[in-house]
Amino acid sequence: QVQLVESGGGLVQAGSSLRLSCAASGRTFSRYSMGWFRQAPGKEREFVAAITWSRSTYYGDSVKGRFTISRDNAKNTVYLQMNSLKPEDTAVYYCAAALKTGYSARDYSRTSMYDYWGQGTQVTVSS
Repeated sequence: QVQLVESGGGLVQAGSSLRLSCAASGRTFSRYSMGWFRQAPGKEREFVAAITWSRSTYYGDSVKGRFTISRDNAKNTVYLQMNSLKPEDTAVYYCAAALKTGYSARDYSRTSMYDYWGQGTQVTVSS
C-alpha cells in the first residue's frame, strides 16, 4: 500500500510559478512510476506529466515547455514545477503512483495505469 500526500497548491496570478510536491509512504518508492493529473470543475481528469522509475518523462500537450516533473527517491517525493501559469491551469492537481511498466506516453497518460492516488491540491490562477 502506498499513501500519497500532495502539497504546494495555492492562489497565484497568471505568469507566476508554483512547485507542487507529492510525498509517498513506503520503502519501494523508487520502483514506482509517478504521475500528475488535474481536474477542473465539470471536466474530466487530465494527464499533466509522468516520470518513470527509470526517470523517463512525459508531458501533456498543454503543459509542455512550462511544467517540469522530477523525483527525489531519497525523500520519497515527486515534484511538479509549474512556470508561466495560466488561468486555464486552474484545477485540483492529483499525484498518482504506478507499479506497472508502460511502453509509451499514451500508457502513462491513462488514469487506469495508476494504482494509488492522492487527495489532491487546489491550484488557482487568476488573470
